[in-house]
Amino acid sequence: MPQTRVIVAEDHPIYRQGLADAIRARTELALVAEAGDGRAALEWIREHEPEVAVLDVKMPQLDGMQVLNAVRREGRVTRIILLSAFIDGELVHQALAAGAAGFLSKESTGLGVCEAVEVIARGETVLAPEMQAALAGELRLRAPVDGPRLSEREMQILALLAEGLSSTDIADELVVSTSTVKSHLRHLYDKLEVSDRAAAVARAMRTGLIE
Repeated sequence: MPQTRVIVAEDHPIYRQGLADAIRARTELALVAEAGDGRAALEWIREHEPEVAVLDVKMPQLDGMQVLNAVRREGRVTRIILLSAFIDGELVHQALAAGAAGFLSKESTGLGVCEAVEVIARGETVLAPEMQAALAGELRLRAPVDGPRLSEREMQILALLAEGLSSTDIADELVVSTSTVKSHLRHLYDKLEVSDRAAAVARAMRTGLIE
């Protein structure tokens, strides 16, 4: 059986080495290149046209999504698996919509990644269980509703607003900066077509976003 050619792109050397060693240990897989940043990964993909590329979402130069978009835009045959240390339903949705063939957590073992590569090389799609759950949550948020569609973070902030928390309290609760909370609030007010907290909560209650 011909080997499935694979490229690995990951900016953390130890993690990248672990993936590379796991792939080399599989006789049905052939590691053709490793990269420490997204730009190098894209160049290797262009040069080798591997069947599968395993890409970290967060990399210097180009991130995993940017590489994915470039590969799809150029019409290349390489199928992309994205790896992330964070579980983000919106990102999983964006990746699949952009043409990713798989999305795995960086908690996945080397064996798990290799098995995913083999499945994806057969033309199937692979999602880690936790990514499936995150995607399901994102799809629920995207379901048609009477009111505006809010992101998961905006929903969190809206719920905390309804509890009477200040911007500073919300920042502490979500472990983000106050300026980040204020930025989310501006977007939230725009989507709800209101100009203050009380009106935001009232509109959200009327449209069923919160009870």
